Amino acid sequence: MSETLAVPASPPTPADHRTGRRLLRHLAEMTVAMVVGMLLLGPLWRTAGAALGFSAGLARPEVAALVMATDMSIGMAVWMWHRGHGARATAEMVAAMYVPFLLLLVPFAAGLVGGDALLLGGHLLMVPAMVLVALRHRRHHPTPTPRHPVVAALAARWPTWLALLMTVDNWVAPMVLPPWSLLVLPAGYLLIGTLRRQWRTPGALPAQLAGLAGWTALAVLAAVADDGPARWLVAAGWLGHAGWDMAHHRRGAVVPRGYAEWCAVLDAVVGLTMVLAIVG
Repeated sequence: MSETLAVPASPPTPADHRTGRRLLRHLAEMTVAMVVGMLLLGPLWRTAGAALGFSAGLARPEVAALVMATDMSIGMAVWMWHRGHGARATAEMVAAMYVPFLLLLVPFAAGLVGGDALLLGGHLLMVPAMVLVALRHRRHHPTPTPRHPVVAALAARWPTWLALLMTVDNWVAPMVLPPWSLLVLPAGYLLIGTLRRQWRTPGALPAQLAGLAGWTALAVLAAVADDGPARWLVAAGWLGHAGWDMAHHRRGAVVPRGYAEWCAVLDAVVGLTMVLAIVG
């Protein structure tokens, strides 16, 4: 009896490794873009619901599911456009956001599953759907298309738009943050500076430690002061850190310039809306 010799499987090639890494990076980027879409667009839905009187409708599970799919799709589609992916791949990835929820809406409408199962099941089914789409287009090499100078200029200011979107709620419902929130401001610079190994630059670490001492002292003063002055101290601390951000952005020191820009706009908006809450 003749024996069939087994043909050994060929080892993965460098091209296979590159394709696998590109696939994993693409899926990670899509996941982050989806989360960012929910975080940024969620406040807009809440604001619109409160202003137009349909907050109760947005709270219904079937509506909430479709709203989340929309938020994730927008965030993901914008990022795919930025990375140069084609319209077909983007459309298929958008379908991967909606189809799981649409499939589960049938048993939900029949009373077979509840609202929690609808939302959880939709998110769980979304994962293999995304993987299938990514595998279909794993050989595709995205090529960013030339953009109009105005579009390119607006895209370059993405940290500003991100900060403005994150602070929509602050304009709608201004509030004064507690004094301990001031400690977050210097902590970000110390953490990022450590990760980027910026302390080899002469004077960089002492400056950040001085900033930590300054905002800590301001937080302590606000904690022990009467309510009126304390509120002004907290607002001043946030507005003052916006200037700190602008100085670091101009010098390109310690943190990436994008972070400094984002932080400057966010700090300024938070500080200004706290002033509105105090005088309002």
